[in-house]
Amino acid sequence: MKHIRNFCIIAHIDHGKSTLADRMLEYTHTIQVTEGQMLDDMELERERGITIKSHAIQMEYEHGGEKFTLNLIDTPGHVDFSYEVSRSIAACEGAVLVVDASQGVQAQTISNLYMAIEHDLEIIPVINKCDMPSANPDAVEDEIIDLLGCKREEIIRCSAKTGEGVLDILDAVVERIPCPVGDEEAPLQCLIFDSVFNSFRGIIAYFKVVNGVIHTGDKVKFFNTGKEYDADEVGILKMDMIPRKELRTGDVGYIISGIKTSTEVKVGDTITHTARPCAEAIAGFEESKSMVFAGVYPIEAEDYEDLRASLEKLQLNDASLTFTPESSVALGFGFRCGFLGLLHMEIVQERLDREFDMAVITTVPNVSYNVYDKQGHMTEVHNPGGMPDPTLIDHIEEPYIRASIITTTDYIGPIMTLCLGKRGELVKQEYISGNRVEIYYNLPLGEIVIDFYDKLKSISKGYASFDYHAAGYRPSRLIKLDILLNGEPVDALSTLTHVDNAYELGRRMCEKLKDLIPRQQFDIAIQAAIGGKIIARETVKQVRKDVTAKCYGGDVSRKRKLLEKQKRGKKRMKQIGNVEVPQKAFLAVLKLD
Repeated sequence: MKHIRNFCIIAHIDHGKSTLADRMLEYTHTIQVTEGQMLDDMELERERGITIKSHAIQMEYEHGGEKFTLNLIDTPGHVDFSYEVSRSIAACEGAVLVVDASQGVQAQTISNLYMAIEHDLEIIPVINKCDMPSANPDAVEDEIIDLLGCKREEIIRCSAKTGEGVLDILDAVVERIPCPVGDEEAPLQCLIFDSVFNSFRGIIAYFKVVNGVIHTGDKVKFFNTGKEYDADEVGILKMDMIPRKELRTGDVGYIISGIKTSTEVKVGDTITHTARPCAEAIAGFEESKSMVFAGVYPIEAEDYEDLRASLEKLQLNDASLTFTPESSVALGFGFRCGFLGLLHMEIVQERLDREFDMAVITTVPNVSYNVYDKQGHMTEVHNPGGMPDPTLIDHIEEPYIRASIITTTDYIGPIMTLCLGKRGELVKQEYISGNRVEIYYNLPLGEIVIDFYDKLKSISKGYASFDYHAAGYRPSRLIKLDILLNGEPVDALSTLTHVDNAYELGRRMCEKLKDLIPRQQFDIAIQAAIGGKIIARETVKQVRKDVTAKCYGGDVSRKRKLLEKQKRGKKRMKQIGNVEVPQKAFLAVLKLD
């Protein structure tokens, strides 16, 4: 155990942690690095240049004549995947904090760092990209000292691109990070921090051995679900899975036990022996908080069960996704899914398409409301389709959150304007250090689900972090805005919105849909309505054949007769014709600005 080090790399998005992981793998001769970002093996990660999944890999490193086993977990940097980071941190004793030499300490760096400090991890501060012409490592060192209170000589300067300073980091990992603490004689306790689905071997769980020893062929029990299995294969994680006879305390590895149903494996569960079980489960993770809810429906109704299976398999790999069944008038049966943010929602949709070949329709994201009727009964409404008749409603309550935004003083003005535009109330502001300030706001959750985070990032040039927790429900003046196509409501496009925003939103939605709905042989009226009152209208003009082209000369009544005939045909067509709304239109409504 003395020769094991478990650590993760945390950083803000784009500070070079995946490249640093590549260099470490290369210098410890774990693999031949053939292309960038070896651990980001998902197609999507390569395309977008972001890490979505945490990846665990084991390296061997020689230091002072002794051999050490280093278990590295590379983590995502985007706030939407912070749950992945919290799981990785729970499986480690130390963290390498990477800061970009040209950008300095950024928002996500701070929230990831606080997460690591809460778990008592040893932090190794590293300044990356020191070879860049725009690098300013001295100023960044001051920021890190302000933040961590560490000594200047503890900060390591490196360049993951050239490989300078990487060996110093590996030495620091061995010297500074404590070895895992545990008792090999105690009953077995393993913490599951991730799992994947393999169509040949069933579900593979990744775990860290906290106490005890696990052997291939042991009879094991999952503590929270109480299910028992045989450990068909246990092993360690290199680029591929490598079977081992046993894993001892402090090791990080995987277990294959032929589990077929995805509900039996929970992230944060404890694995123990059937014969000699542990007394209690390891205190695992908090549940993730879903911020955004949206309906996900299969395009073909008969794919409903396939979609359920795909979501369950995806949930194994992404524990922050939650879903419950729901149905809609226009779209049939589907699921109401909870996501951590809009990027998370986009990624889940892409992964369903690529990994499971499921084409889905996603409705406008929203939050849940409490609706009180005249008798004082309360019902929880998740989507606008479930709203009772406006005449029966006494009042509606919407969820509020307490948001804390960390930024520099240069951006206080624009951020306050943004929050006030979202019906926010300023609670207080505090100066943390130098020119950094933390602002607290009470905001309605419904206002921030769609584009708040994106806007916050753009007005603060990326230098603002956003964190929140729920702050109960408050009464609010909300109304249901319907979109009608040729007089028929499209329930996937209807939204609940505040009275003050309704007219503006209705007008913008109609204008946007006019560009997106393809022209038909007849006029399509796009209307926004509140109850029976139409508040905005756009018309998609019909595609017309020039029926009078064959008339040259002759009496005008011939032309009139042909046009009248065409008009009657169009009228008949409008009665039987229906309008297909492209998937683009559902997504475009989210990005109205």
